[in-house]
Amino acid sequence: MAKVIEGLYYSESHEYVRVEGDFGFIGITDYAQNALGNVVYVDMPEVDDEVEAGEEFGAVESVKAASDLYSPVSGTVVEINEALEDQPELVNQDAFENWIIKVELSDKSELDALMDAKAYAEFCEK
Repeated sequence: MAKVIEGLYYSESHEYVRVEGDFGFIGITDYAQNALGNVVYVDMPEVDDEVEAGEEFGAVESVKAASDLYSPVSGTVVEINEALEDQPELVNQDAFENWIIKVELSDKSELDALMDAKAYAEFCEK
């Protein structure tokens, strides 16, 4: 069973958002990193790039497959997780600690369209 953390928001494409004030930390879920296998590369946007809810913002590549990343929320990228440039495998070690991008949220109401931990856990079981 993949790890699911309470208090985060989840998308059907297996990204999560951890909200702190006006910022959202976006990464892939434990379920997603597990399905991908050993992550070898994380393609991230640039700081100041705009991301749109439901739109692609990067990709994660593993030995098995490449998977596009879709932003669960809209906003401006204020930080990328530079550690992942040299150590993409950190995503496998702890997907929730090793977020991919930090965005300044432009519309917090978008969070209402995402799943909570319970709904996401049920979604993963299907």
